[in-house]
Amino acid sequence: MPALTPDTIRTLTETLADLTDYLRENPDPAQALALAEPLLDEYTGLPVQLADVLRALARALQEHPDTPRTPQGDLLITELRSAAWELADQHTLHYVLDDLRDLYGSSPTSEQGDCLCR
Repeated sequence: MPALTPDTIRTLTETLADLTDYLRENPDPAQALALAEPLLDEYTGLPVQLADVLRALARALQEHPDTPRTPQGDLLITELRSAAWELADQHTLHYVLDDLRDLYGSSPTSEQGDCLCR
């Protein structure tokens, strides 16, 4: 795996900002849902990945010999872990995405062959 740098992570966040800008332009719902789908996947989506990052960061800091062993440091590491749990709870957003797909793909008129989402 190539070495990660702050610049590679900034590129990722810039891509997410580009997606936000695109979604603010009122794209076709089917396209918008397709773009959001990888972010909300229940196993590999952003909430799960970010939770994993926070847990790994907490572990790396806690286990590093240069980390100060103070109550404040322990509290900050605990806060990282708490935030990770809160983010992981958001994995259920994929159900919202499923329901939205159903809403746009299974409207009452789509049963007659006319999908409102196209």
